[in-house]
Amino acid sequence: MKKWFLTLLLLPTFALAEDTLDTGDTAWMMISTALVLLMTPAGLALFYGGMTRVKNVLNAYAMVLGAFVVAFIVWIIAGYSIAFGTADGGLNAVIGGFSNVMLNGISWKDLSGSYPTYVFVVFQGTFAAITVAIASGSVIERMKFSTWMIFVALWVLIVYAPITHMVWGGGYLFDEGALDFAGGTVVHMNGGLAGLVLAILVGKRAGYPKTAMKPVSIILTAVGAALLWFGWYGFNGGSAFGANAIAGLAYLTTTISASVAAITWMIVETIIYKKPTLLGAASGVIAGLVAITPAAGFVDVSGAFVIGIVGTLIAFFGVTVLKKKLSYDDSLDAFGIHFLAGLWGAIATGIFALNDQDLLWDGPLKESGDRMGQIMVQFESVFIVGLVTLIGTVVVYYIASALTSGGRVDEETEAQGLDESVHGERGFNL
Repeated sequence: MKKWFLTLLLLPTFALAEDTLDTGDTAWMMISTALVLLMTPAGLALFYGGMTRVKNVLNAYAMVLGAFVVAFIVWIIAGYSIAFGTADGGLNAVIGGFSNVMLNGISWKDLSGSYPTYVFVVFQGTFAAITVAIASGSVIERMKFSTWMIFVALWVLIVYAPITHMVWGGGYLFDEGALDFAGGTVVHMNGGLAGLVLAILVGKRAGYPKTAMKPVSIILTAVGAALLWFGWYGFNGGSAFGANAIAGLAYLTTTISASVAAITWMIVETIIYKKPTLLGAASGVIAGLVAITPAAGFVDVSGAFVIGIVGTLIAFFGVTVLKKKLSYDDSLDAFGIHFLAGLWGAIATGIFALNDQDLLWDGPLKESGDRMGQIMVQFESVFIVGLVTLIGTVVVYYIASALTSGGRVDEETEAQGLDESVHGERGFNL
């Protein structure tokens, strides 16, 4: 089934004779794409912007918005081809090649299964955009905007697209049978680890951790979290590639995991700090959404509960304990929430995936009922993705930094705030 799935949905370079346009599937995929788009320039931008200091809130929003538009254009130019094209020989294990550069060879009439190929291209482009935008949260308030824009363009081509090909586009991890329904490795581990690498390379904010760095508005962050949750139904539900029962399953598991994760975070905060915070509840929602993403279309209700609860506990540990112990300045906890919860979700997919032939992709669990074999494949996938992200992000940062005479703003700019010094604007004129 997995090869059939790949042929019809993930390598749509031409319309196959048996493909038939389904208006319901087309409508659902177009709506899902719009929902995922909303997640970045609205949801993530507000989520990050609200947690930033008032002098940098506009810059935080601009970095997310800038990441989206640059990443999407780069995706059209060559990213899609690298991710979902077909390279010759052994090279196909890593990249899809360059046969579809500028969407060459794809017609507006072509179908990806039961909906237009162009819709699939845009849908996947929104995934590329939010992945790199996630990393911005780790370097808010001290990275040059010019460096960031160049970094985004190169990172999508050099890191994101090859990883997407390996996991979803017919590459090595796809052939190994790695399960990632909607982006636990491709999106959240990838973006979260890239953020940590950038935070270490750029360095800590001036005054961190001794200076109080109060967020401008927890309300903005909560609104951003709500918009992200809303958009996540396109993220996970759309990854069923049609208006079908698997999309319905993803809807259910997504809602369960996000809800139980928020409850868990608030309970833990109450036990430790005696007060449940709105920021904590919003963070719990995102942790639960991240954790369920790779498993959304593979697990049942009980699996969603466990994945959400454990995912938020791991993220809470990363945000409140690990960051302090290792003394890195991940400004808005992209690593603590996205990487750690995504890592747990990727492994948990192998643990809790239903042994159901109608749900699973080809792999050890489907082919022979080998759950331990599936879990080992999941470990292999997180290791390879982590390694590629680590090395690729370092290389891309140094290239972008060299092209902009350093990746960090000067001391005066950082002290004044990036809103006025870089953009000539204020987020709030109060």
